Amino acid sequence: MSKNLNLDENKVIGIEHWTYKENIRLFLWEKFISSPLNKKHTLLFIHGSSMASQPTFDLHVEDRPYSSAMNWFALQGFDVWCLDMEGYGHSDKDRDSNFDISNGANDIAAACDYIFELRCIDNLYMYGISSGALRASLFAQNNPSKVSRLALDAMVWTGKDSPTLENRRKKLPEFIRSNRRKIDYDFVRSIFLRDHEGSAENSVIDSFARAICALDDSIPNGTYVDMCKNLPIVNPENITMPTLIMRGQWDGIASMDDLLDFFRLLPNPDKQFKVMPGISHASFQQKNYLLAYQILYHFLTQPEPVFTGKL
Repeated sequence: MSKNLNLDENKVIGIEHWTYKENIRLFLWEKFISSPLNKKHTLLFIHGSSMASQPTFDLHVEDRPYSSAMNWFALQGFDVWCLDMEGYGHSDKDRDSNFDISNGANDIAAACDYIFELRCIDNLYMYGISSGALRASLFAQNNPSKVSRLALDAMVWTGKDSPTLENRRKKLPEFIRSNRRKIDYDFVRSIFLRDHEGSAENSVIDSFARAICALDDSIPNGTYVDMCKNLPIVNPENITMPTLIMRGQWDGIASMDDLLDFFRLLPNPDKQFKVMPGISHASFQQKNYLLAYQILYHFLTQPEPVFTGKL
């Protein structure tokens, strides 16, 4: 047994998959216990701007129980998936593109088509974090029948009152000039220093940074350009499925007022807004990560309303 895993986590099985968006090869990673077939819940995780999917959702850290969100949800009976967007991780990176949010929504479409055919389902749950929340919400807006429940974490809508985006806009000309930007260990560490230092364990930051840099030494600029220049990307009035908004207490990218304005316009009354105490931006890498898991789990598994006001 790996010293990084609890005994029950050894029950979790992981399988890599590949699909195509036209001629672009995309990497998917699936985790489950026993068998992936006939699961009651299927969940697709969507990563953010600065890292691929496995470091975000399947990170293993010594002496950190259930460090892998994928393992934790698999143990709750989910068929759990994550996807490397084009330009990240194991997926193709060669095309002359900055791989913006719209491109990411197209990656999600290709991934969903693959999962639906393979697992004989026609919809799933979706969670996106940071720019992954924008990719996920854009896909959900355009494909409402394919997302049964949507969770958006560390999202930004218009960019109003976002200190992170205010600082990022100072480098917008640089992001526009080049499709990619270099990243390194210190860059990843800076994600945990910009909002509220101390919200994540040093061992987690170290493991996270090493896992990210093992896959990528540069990442696309498209999401940064979109978030600095092209917001809003989505219209909340067109997001019709049950939706959860998750915001870390100290998140510098997702201002409270911006998200509350977005939340008010969501048309489905089956919606929740959760503030996560003691959490900054990268929810699953924070000291309070188990709180984030529980908030997401309870939203995804709550019973559907039996009465909606119609007689």
